[in-house]
Amino acid sequence: MPRDASVPIAVVDDDPAQLRLLTNALERAGYAPIPCPDGAAALAQADACRLMLLDVRLPDMSGLEVLARLRETHPALPIVLLTAYIDVRDAVAAIKNGALDYIEKPVDLDELIAAVDDAVGEPGRSTSASGEVSLPKGVVAESSGMAGVFHQVARVAPEDAAVLLLGESGVGKEIVAAAIHEQSNRAGRPFVRVDCGALPESLIESELFGHEKGAFTGASVARKGRFEEAGGGTLFLDEVGELPLPLQPALLGVLETGQFRPVGAERVRHCDVRLIAATNRDLEREAAEGRFRQDLFYRLNVFPIVIPPLRERKEDILPLAELFLHEPRKKLSPAAERILMSYDWPGNVRELRNVLARAAIMANGATILPADLPPALQHQPAASGNDGSSGREGVLIGDMEAIQRQAILEALEKTGGNKTRAAELLGISRRNLIYKLRAYGM
Repeated sequence: MPRDASVPIAVVDDDPAQLRLLTNALERAGYAPIPCPDGAAALAQADACRLMLLDVRLPDMSGLEVLARLRETHPALPIVLLTAYIDVRDAVAAIKNGALDYIEKPVDLDELIAAVDDAVGEPGRSTSASGEVSLPKGVVAESSGMAGVFHQVARVAPEDAAVLLLGESGVGKEIVAAAIHEQSNRAGRPFVRVDCGALPESLIESELFGHEKGAFTGASVARKGRFEEAGGGTLFLDEVGELPLPLQPALLGVLETGQFRPVGAERVRHCDVRLIAATNRDLEREAAEGRFRQDLFYRLNVFPIVIPPLRERKEDILPLAELFLHEPRKKLSPAAERILMSYDWPGNVRELRNVLARAAIMANGATILPADLPPALQHQPAASGNDGSSGREGVLIGDMEAIQRQAILEALEKTGGNKTRAAELLGISRRNLIYKLRAYGM
């Protein structure tokens, strides 16, 4: 599929040779590059371009300063940073502040064109009917599983259909629910979360629908319910599978009629909310066995999205770790990274976040070592066997590392050192391959 030669790409670099190299590569790929030798030129061309390739080191201002200004004036403009290895920490920080991606110098031109193709939708970027698949700030989706989740988010967000998020505890269902809200037509209106499993049964009805003064003992004043608080926005019912059976008809009635009655009120009230529900239960089986109303299940299950557990999307582990360790300004040693990658994470992303919070406290310096991790992680490979041999953990990790190193070397050899093509052969993302190259000292 040919690229659109009318797509303007601003290229910002103060090195004339590098600027010429990049613009020529973009022209050969079928794009319309706009060369910019400094930050001022980049700011001046922001209205004219669809994507900006931005060098971090510029003569008049830093690329990070240009990024900060453009996030205020052109928040929707995709920006890819170009950076030397020593600037990668700055580049990662910039991604948290709105950069789309970063590419290390010296630039792999095939990698550059692939990144541009991804950013502008040429030639085969996944899009929804309403536009590009975009990730909220601070969200990691390097794995194909999570990329698929956010592709579904992009499809359903513009609609008002009910969404049911399915997955184990700790996989990030609230993050996905918030992403649906932020990409919907209701963005800017309230996003209200209710944890159905944390409320006493006697208070759930009042919590959802509100109550009138004197409706029950202790109701000294009238109170709005969560449906009313979420008016015009999104109501997120977390752990909806914990909702008691006697209260499920009331929820079903709101979904069918758009009306509810506060506890103690004589008249019904109208509500306009988009409902997203989440559960770690198998609601279909619960409904079949009579523990959950079937008609309510069908109402909630209009657009189900299954969020995979962390053990099935290990490409996300190290990027998530980097995200969680950014604020305490810590990093993982290669050995600690290997331990994180070999663990099954039964508590999913929530467990990973808590483990790294503890490790950041335990670490004496800026680098987290294996000894800083909880004992359950340090010894978990050995725990799977009963031979009692010492040093088995190191052997298992060493074997895994050797196999992965050899596979990476063979892929790089087959592709002539091209990281993008090597990652495709290995079945992982380009970013994950870069993480592995660094972790293995390659």
